[in-house]
Amino acid sequence: MVDLTSEAKSSDKGVTHPYRRTEHCDKIHGYRCDKEVGVVGIDISKDHLITSKGRVRKYENNLKGYEEILKMRPCLIVLEPTGVYSTRPSQYFKERGIRVLQVSPNVLSREKELRGKKTDFYDAIKLENMVDKAKEYEYNPLRELVTLYLFLKDIEVKYKNRLERALFLVSDNDKISKERLEKLAMGDFTQEELYNLEYTPIVIEEIKVLAKTLLETQEKLREVRKMIEEQVPDDHVLLTIPGIGKLAAGIIIGVVGDIRRFPKPESFVAYCGLDPVVERSGKAVISRGISKRGNRYLRSLFYFLAGRKNYRNPTLLKFYESHKDRLKGKKLYTALARKLARIVWSVWYNNKPYEPK
Repeated sequence: MVDLTSEAKSSDKGVTHPYRRTEHCDKIHGYRCDKEVGVVGIDISKDHLITSKGRVRKYENNLKGYEEILKMRPCLIVLEPTGVYSTRPSQYFKERGIRVLQVSPNVLSREKELRGKKTDFYDAIKLENMVDKAKEYEYNPLRELVTLYLFLKDIEVKYKNRLERALFLVSDNDKISKERLEKLAMGDFTQEELYNLEYTPIVIEEIKVLAKTLLETQEKLREVRKMIEEQVPDDHVLLTIPGIGKLAAGIIIGVVGDIRRFPKPESFVAYCGLDPVVERSGKAVISRGISKRGNRYLRSLFYFLAGRKNYRNPTLLKFYESHKDRLKGKKLYTALARKLARIVWSVWYNNKPYEPK
């Protein structure tokens, strides 16, 4: 539905006020003709789409709003990717033959003026003028699968922790195995030695629900994992890195998308949150660990791979042997994870198979 309160007046000097109804001038405007309006910048939020052209510029972020924008007959749309709120309109316009470009938030933030006007309307105008710095929108099914997989993984961890807590309340054995889960889900407690306490009946009901839900979540995880592995080509360059299989490669590809947006390995390491934090005061240099400001899933993945499979990778093994006397415990494996992230960037960015150095 169109918001008529956002009607604006157009003239040779531009728009007087994008969000106030004004008397329309007598000129014939391109967006009111039967011609394409050309490039349209759109600033997107959860509820609204603000366009850089059109007598009405504020539309709802739903089907009616998309159809109203189509009436303008744009040939190209430029927008800022804002997660799920921009995915739906981007895909909608693309499937209707309109070219959709996206401007990276980092690029857009550098282009915004530090002083002056700052509204959604002027952001849309800025996007319209950034065609040369935008990239073609492409739907990435692997990204959706990876997002679902990581979501289910978080749920699995939460249910497993809650189940261990419940088992501790009524039993001396809080270990979880598949066979035990299946019995608990069916309400079979014949082999369980339980404390007969006041809260035991309530906790038993909780254990049944948690065990059943955990089994269902694990089954869905196996299904989604198979779908992710099917999306990764057998000849993908990341698979040449020892220790990285199809699931790990799929997660990396799904989360990162286009590795070209990281021109240097340092920027990719920072995106993973593995960049070191160092404080300097005079001649003193103090290390504060890693920033942890990047993607926590990639950080956890690289840490896991570096800790479990470094013996498969000659580069990591060499790094481990040369640093194990100086670095201990988590510091050593964090350094290995950072090294692995740099290897992944180098192999993927240069599109060359892994070669040990």
